[in-house]
Amino acid sequence: MASFTLTPDTAEKVKLKFLRKYRDLAQKDLPFKPGQEDQLVEQLMELVKRDRRYVEFTIQKALADPDGNRL
Repeated sequence: MASFTLTPDTAEKVKLKFLRKYRDLAQKDLPFKPGQEDQLVEQLMELVKRDRRYVEFTIQKALADPDGNRL
């Protein structure tokens, strides 16, 4: 189970930050519906070739400053 909760607004901000960090990702690679945080984490794990801990940490870091440019 994911250690965070996303709203549609925060999910878009997290997606933008991941797209900036991993430029080879495409917007279509990151679909999200509320309540499907685990599926998003699993997709990101596969796309960026990192483990769950790293992906969740990165998302939490993005959520700490959703309006900033840093990830």
